[in-house]
Amino acid sequence: MAALRRLHLARRSPDERTALAGEAAADAAEAGLLAVTAGRTDGAGSAAGTEKSAEKAEKTDKAEKAEKSEKAEKAGRGRKAPAEDHTPTPGDPRAAAFFDCDNTILRGAAMFYLGVGLYRRRFFTRRDVARFVWQQTWFRLHGSEDPAHIADAQDTALGLVAGKRTAELEQICEEIFEEVIADKVWPGTRALVQMHLDAGQRVWLVTAAPQEIARIIARRLGMTGALATVAETSNGEYTGRLVGGLLHGPAKAAAVQALARREQLDLSRCAAFSDSANDIPMLSLVGHPYVVNPDASLRRHARTHGWRVRDFRTGRKAARVGLPAAAGLGVAAGATAAALAAHRRRRTA
Repeated sequence: MAALRRLHLARRSPDERTALAGEAAADAAEAGLLAVTAGRTDGAGSAAGTEKSAEKAEKTDKAEKAEKSEKAEKAGRGRKAPAEDHTPTPGDPRAAAFFDCDNTILRGAAMFYLGVGLYRRRFFTRRDVARFVWQQTWFRLHGSEDPAHIADAQDTALGLVAGKRTAELEQICEEIFEEVIADKVWPGTRALVQMHLDAGQRVWLVTAAPQEIARIIARRLGMTGALATVAETSNGEYTGRLVGGLLHGPAKAAAVQALARREQLDLSRCAAFSDSANDIPMLSLVGHPYVVNPDASLRRHARTHGWRVRDFRTGRKAARVGLPAAAGLGVAAGATAAALAAHRRRRTA
């Protein structure tokens, strides 16, 4: 099945897949935003949500700000953004902020945490768990994504959800956020998100993770919405294919550009935040690029171009120098053994 999916995508050029993934992410992000706004409007008994301009205006009212503030407290707000950061212009309707997810907002990768949650619900085999743990260990040690790991995770996930109802996965993602992801938010990055929200700007999550989990992360952090990988659906069920492809690297930049056109944003007045050199195309689009917890390649690029660097990790460099590759394998094996032991205990309980 994985080979067939890749053959299906191979019929399009890389540029076509990138553009399609970006447009699909922007379409889904706007649809999600309109659905949320319409739901709040209906709940309040208001007719203001019938026009797009009214919907956007309603997002800035006092009730919205109070709700975002409450979510921020729950998600770990408590640190102020560094004083030397770019200060967003309050109330600028053409400015926004775009945040990568893995290792920028979260410690580790959202796809791994989603995999942990799905394993607990018996979606995965023991072999899948061992592979995912190794991939997460590699990511934590190297601080950057391996394209082969990303493709492997994509194929596994698509095969697992094919034929399943979208509503079922959305509910599972809600539960997984509470169980696994909520405690993995970097407080420093959370403060940067809040800084832009407090300025009245739209703040978007941009990630290769599925839109189902990305929307939940964005909503729980009080963000405007999410640009994420879009899985194809038919009659409320997943087909096992993606719309365009994974929202990764240049596809993230395409999604930001597509959303900027729809939302009439001036990217020179926008900010973007990421940890990975894979996101240089997205960071290069905006007037205020930040690198957060950067990998080595992105740190070098940032120094060359004068981009701001924020590193909220502690002791990470020492750990990387002192930890040989064999130790990484040991971590993976130990974590896998622990997961399997817990699984056996649950079955015998």
